[in-house]
Amino acid sequence: MVDAALNALATFASPLRLGLLLVGVLAGLVVGILPGLGGIVAISLLLPLIFRLDPPTALATLTGALAVVYTADVITSVLVGTPGSPAAAPTAMEGHALARQGQAARALAAAFLSSVAGGLLGVVGLTLSIPVARPLVMLLGSPELFSFTVLGLAYAGSLLGRSPLRGLLSGLLGLLLGLVGPAPAAAEFRYTFGQLYLLDGLSLEVLALGVFGVAEVVSLLARGGAIARQAGLGGGWWDGVRDVLTHRWLVVRGALIGVWAGILPAIGATAASWMAYGHAVATSRDRDRFGRGDVRGIVAPESANNAATAGDLIPTLLFSVPGGPAAAVILGALYAYGVYPGPRLIQDHLDLVYVIVWSFSLANILGAAVCFALSPAVARLTHIPFAWVAPPLLVTMALGAYQTTRHAGDLLALLLLGLLGWAMKRSGWPRAPLLIGFVLAKPMERYFWLTVKLHGWSWLGHPGVLAIAALIVVPPLVAAVRRARAQSRPTPGRGVGAPATDTRPEPVAVFMAAVAVLAFGLGAGQGLGFQYDARLMPLLASVPGLFLGVVQLARVVRGEPVGPVDEEGVDDDGSPQRPRVQAELYGFGVVAAYLLGVWLVGFHVASFGFVALLLWQAGKVRPPLAVLSAAAALACFQLLAAGFDLRWPTGLLLR
Repeated sequence: MVDAALNALATFASPLRLGLLLVGVLAGLVVGILPGLGGIVAISLLLPLIFRLDPPTALATLTGALAVVYTADVITSVLVGTPGSPAAAPTAMEGHALARQGQAARALAAAFLSSVAGGLLGVVGLTLSIPVARPLVMLLGSPELFSFTVLGLAYAGSLLGRSPLRGLLSGLLGLLLGLVGPAPAAAEFRYTFGQLYLLDGLSLEVLALGVFGVAEVVSLLARGGAIARQAGLGGGWWDGVRDVLTHRWLVVRGALIGVWAGILPAIGATAASWMAYGHAVATSRDRDRFGRGDVRGIVAPESANNAATAGDLIPTLLFSVPGGPAAAVILGALYAYGVYPGPRLIQDHLDLVYVIVWSFSLANILGAAVCFALSPAVARLTHIPFAWVAPPLLVTMALGAYQTTRHAGDLLALLLLGLLGWAMKRSGWPRAPLLIGFVLAKPMERYFWLTVKLHGWSWLGHPGVLAIAALIVVPPLVAAVRRARAQSRPTPGRGVGAPATDTRPEPVAVFMAAVAVLAFGLGAGQGLGFQYDARLMPLLASVPGLFLGVVQLARVVRGEPVGPVDEEGVDDDGSPQRPRVQAELYGFGVVAAYLLGVWLVGFHVASFGFVALLLWQAGKVRPPLAVLSAAAALACFQLLAAGFDLRWPTGLLLR
């Protein structure tokens, strides 16, 4: 173990890898500052670029971006009052209250130090898990590995969001999308509909960028306004440092909560933040101070969410069960390199695990240092309208998506998956299960085929399989019992005179449920015509999905109350829905026009016009300055292309 760690350190400490780690850190910091995007967008932006790198360098870059998102998001949370990511919601509540009292510097200092401490403690947990879990992992066979993939999908569906039904449907839909393309156990292509673009299946990069990135940027653009409504730090940097030292044991307890939440598949940083915040409130004697600007409400959740990010990697690397959506992308990157987490990773590629450990540790320290240095400048930049940021960000996403196959289908898939992600968010469907189901589709089918071929059906009685099945079945049963007990108690204010609730069906929710029913129905219909070895997994995904989709459609038609939730189940900003929906659909129309322009006249002309027009119309920038800004953006993309050997969409008319 020590030799592997030292070898990984020697591999990691090359100038190229350290430089690209810094690139990943800067990407994570930028995305973390922008509200609503999160770690999934940070590593999705880098994902199309890293496959030209060797595995250690690629993992160092991705880990650098992932490690610092929950450090940078506190800047927006404290100064804006809007969580930079869902996991920063407690920090936004307490930190912004302190900022209004003129103590923003104290809140930021406490958050940055707690984040780096939690991240380092999470790395310790990841490191210690390797010698503890290694003997256990070596004993696992294909039945247990298949059961773990089912566990990851079940947890993703049942533990995220307000509705377990919508979560399960999201996971099954991701599983169905992951089955597009060649079947691993039979010489057959599935769900290609005669399109050459789909022969290799859908791309993880395009899926992540569309469902999470495009959907979020369009939503934020429709909201309008500046990134922040007020700026200013005040004094108190050393007060924040003293707060962390005073509450050091709360930092440790928050980190332990975060590591545990990370180990549990699909719980994630958001749940860890609120669990740690609740622990801080429950163990305090003066609870009335919380919600009004208590630094303990920053220290505990910030140590927890960074520790959870490291904890997410424990089940991801050791058991092939993604701990969260960002970990699922890293899992997909490992698969793309032919590196499979589990026994083979621990036995053959232990140095890669320690590359991640070293990268996560250094990235946490670098991220906190950069945040300390940049906070005064960022406080002044938060008055910039988001419409100034959205055009180059959308162009970056389009360019990154195109690198996947360098086919025009990447651009169309990016738009359609962006619409899907937006509809899921507006309908209360958590998006993380979709990504986790997509990533788990191929290994789940591979492990299932091996299990049936080697063990028949006797594997259902293996002790390990039964233990994992208990982990799948027991939590929903406990939750059902608790819900039944809660419903049996009388609820105050629900008497005869209570006002009637609005039971009109939400159009977007009806649309999303109908799309799911159509997708699962089509999946089941086509699945029946596949060969035996190629049809089993599609039917396992589509038949239950069709049944549950019909149930969900009936519920929303009857007027089931749904609110927009993000990928980890946190409410959106609560603004009026129908005007926002119209504005967001208009935004998608603008994005569609841009992607059509790229297809027709090429990347350079379409991107120049898109950035200039959007800055002029949405950002209210004067035309000459908008033109200069668009030219500067294209120059930056040209430098990026030269460094990473990118290719541009040439267009049908201008080649």
